[in-house]
Amino acid sequence: MELEAINRVYFVGIGGIGMSALARYFAKRGTLVCGYDKTRTNLTISLEREGITVNYLDEDAGLPISFREKNEDTLIIYTPAIPKDSVILNFFKNNGFVLKKRAEVLGIISRGQFCIAVAGTHGKTTTSSIIAHILTHSGFGCTAFLGGIATNYDSNFLIGENNVVVVEADEYDRSFLTLNPDISIITSTDADHLDIYGDAEQLHETFQLFAAQLKLDGTLFVKEGLTIPNGVTYGLNEQASVNGGNIRVINSRFLFDYHSEQTDIKDLSLMLPGKHNIENAVAAIAVALKLGIEAQDIKTAIATFEGVKRRFEYIVKTKTHIYIDDYAHHPQELKACFDAVRQLYPEKRLTVLFQPHLFTRTRDFAADFATVLSTVDDLLLLDIYPARELPLEGINSQWLLDKITLNNKTVINKEVALQIIKNKQPELLLTVGAGDIDTLIQPLKQILSHA
Repeated sequence: MELEAINRVYFVGIGGIGMSALARYFAKRGTLVCGYDKTRTNLTISLEREGITVNYLDEDAGLPISFREKNEDTLIIYTPAIPKDSVILNFFKNNGFVLKKRAEVLGIISRGQFCIAVAGTHGKTTTSSIIAHILTHSGFGCTAFLGGIATNYDSNFLIGENNVVVVEADEYDRSFLTLNPDISIITSTDADHLDIYGDAEQLHETFQLFAAQLKLDGTLFVKEGLTIPNGVTYGLNEQASVNGGNIRVINSRFLFDYHSEQTDIKDLSLMLPGKHNIENAVAAIAVALKLGIEAQDIKTAIATFEGVKRRFEYIVKTKTHIYIDDYAHHPQELKACFDAVRQLYPEKRLTVLFQPHLFTRTRDFAADFATVLSTVDDLLLLDIYPARELPLEGINSQWLLDKITLNNKTVINKEVALQIIKNKQPELLLTVGAGDIDTLIQPLKQILSHA
């Protein structure tokens, strides 16, 4: 289906971060855009304010008239997270509408454009957001579909005048294999989504297939240490072809130097903490240099990058309280997040409120979760957020808690969590998780801001 032929688009699961970016893209094109999601969120409210009609009832009776009958100019985009028994999804299937997954549509949009695709089980949202910011801030320009809300733009979608597109290449259900990038970045291949892949080897093989999707004259950047062949390596070790070094913390900002055979950039200043974010920035810098952007413009852009919401986002920062929120939901992400907090605040007692995401992920990585969660000072553990899954017998937060060696630990619900935080007034609080833990951000902010 050609883009020019599409005049009406309906999104089944429009509230997803990737889906909403696509919705904004089609709306900017002047296409009629509507959608369904089960929950009204800040993101869907933003879409409504932008003129997009969103329905919250899974029933075909609520569909707009424009989407009641099949039409050649109509496209239905859905996310695999939508249950197979969804009434709206099955209405479109049963009535012969053209349906495509989000990733397929990204493939169509990026076809014929200069595509920069960022893949990886961790780091892809931050890396793609830094790339998009450098390109936008420098005046080079790009259109970007991001997996998070970039703070500088308060959006997950940027639109540019040129034919350069930046996309996140999502490994979930192998959807990134619809892309044929000009520049690819692989940030990590740690085991995840084993409910889809079965084992880590299958996941790694799929990343190799993604690497092979690169156009013949394209460039692949691979984080140093990954066994993906034919890539330009990047990282914090001197062995990497492009690397970051001389890392130090000054006034709560990380400073570092960028080095490659062709270019050195000294004293880069990054607002995002943690060595993992310096690695993300190094990859983004390498891409920008490949595109011919001047080193000084890159340095200025890096210094002005404000981050991505729910990626090490400061919610409260006062003399008495530091409260940070992060999307981390995999053991390696948690470790990187905790390490960054400890580097910035080594003397403070760390209280963590964590919501596990998915029963299968909790089961598959229980030992790793237990190890990393045992490193904090106080742990408050919420029930597992099921997302698309049904419960697994015996797999719950108490089961996970029993594996954690920490003394100060407990399983609680959200209401009790708020009360505990109110009573204890922790000096350093970190909320982490990919479910609906973000609904606690504002209540916690109120509690700690008025202490």
